[in-house]
Amino acid sequence: MSNKVYGISHENILDKNVLENFIYRNMELNYYYSVDFSPIFYIDLALAGFISIWHKENDIEYLLPEMQFDYAVLEFKDLHISKKVQKLLKQSSKYHFFIDEYFEELLDILGNYHENSWIKGKYCDLLKKLKNKAYQTKDFQLISFGILDSETKKIVAGEIGYITKEKIYTSLSGFSSKEKKYNNYGNLQLVLLAQYLEKQNFLFWNLGHPYMDYKLKLGAKVLSRVEFLDKFLI
Repeated sequence: MSNKVYGISHENILDKNVLENFIYRNMELNYYYSVDFSPIFYIDLALAGFISIWHKENDIEYLLPEMQFDYAVLEFKDLHISKKVQKLLKQSSKYHFFIDEYFEELLDILGNYHENSWIKGKYCDLLKKLKNKAYQTKDFQLISFGILDSETKKIVAGEIGYITKEKIYTSLSGFSSKEKKYNNYGNLQLVLLAQYLEKQNFLFWNLGHPYMDYKLKLGAKVLSRVEFLDKFLI
């Protein structure tokens, strides 16, 4: 692992002094690593504001929790809907927006869609475990969203993420079909998801890294770690 990636344990996350004074305030470090793929550790990381991904090096699989320097956050009043998506919204008979369905199908798609996908190995197994009812609580819920082609029943856009404290949704990974006939369906899925979250009275949507242009076009604002944690740790 890199010299700038430090080990982290479940005990560190449960220790408020370590969390607040040595992690949140350390603006020189964002990534940590662990070989602990337990569901409880993952959930507590999520509740503390980390977004955890996967890495493999020298045949060892690592969980990589990140305390980002900056976050893309969408407040629903700022949602921007492009003209192309507005047109698709009027053609709702052509597609079905699904909520908390096709979870394992989406895992398979995401594991193969991205060139450097981190929906692999022990991480993928962990996500499947987290769908067990025992881990679906008022504090944490793993969930899927997406769009089906009404005619072919093919998943053409979708994502997985999690809800914390019934008020905040965090995206993990998503995709949209590269077929020309499904142009803008990825953006359509994002808009439908934002509208759903707003109707369910969510506080905001955490889209993770702010470096992808589509997030800003959707209406997300870039918040520093301090600004994000002020909103997230409610």
